[in-house]
Amino acid sequence: MTVTRLLIIGPPGAGKGTQAAKIAETYEIPAISTGDIFRANIKGGTELGQRVQAIIESGELVPDTLTNEIVQDRLLQEDAAAGFLLDGYPRNVEQVEALDGMLEGDSLDAVVLLEADTDEVVARLLKRAETEGRADDTEDVIRHRQDVYAQQTEPLIELFTKRGILVSVDGLGGIDEVADRISSALSAQLGR
Repeated sequence: MTVTRLLIIGPPGAGKGTQAAKIAETYEIPAISTGDIFRANIKGGTELGQRVQAIIESGELVPDTLTNEIVQDRLLQEDAAAGFLLDGYPRNVEQVEALDGMLEGDSLDAVVLLEADTDEVVARLLKRAETEGRADDTEDVIRHRQDVYAQQTEPLIELFTKRGILVSVDGLGGIDEVADRISSALSAQLGR
């Protein structure tokens, strides 16, 4: 059995969720989005959801310890045995180290970096906030998240580049156009 361990990163609003679903289908692995896990808990009114909602509404990111715990639990589920595609985690070097520990010596096979213009993704997120009624998506909060993303992700890009597993893809354009770019980049990286 071929195990495929992937990560997709990019600024909030770059289309990671949409592309993650396509990648997961192609490689027959689950797409694991920490954002989706958090939103499900918020919607369900769980204790975790209440804690996460307060953090998100302030424009901050969920603490590493809480996120690490949730991801580790998810990776132990049966459907992730053949691999997975992570979306939204790891966000910083400390989380990469935690993930390395979870994978027990194995590492990610490839990291897809979706690159997108900040103003373009802010416009996308404002539109999504309007259509989906996301109260946490105000322009100030969105721009703050973009800044936090940029600060925290820069070291990740450097780390994954050094490991030789980063593939950069232009995230702007039609969904299928971007999916084709990702598919080509992953085929080259994975050799399949």
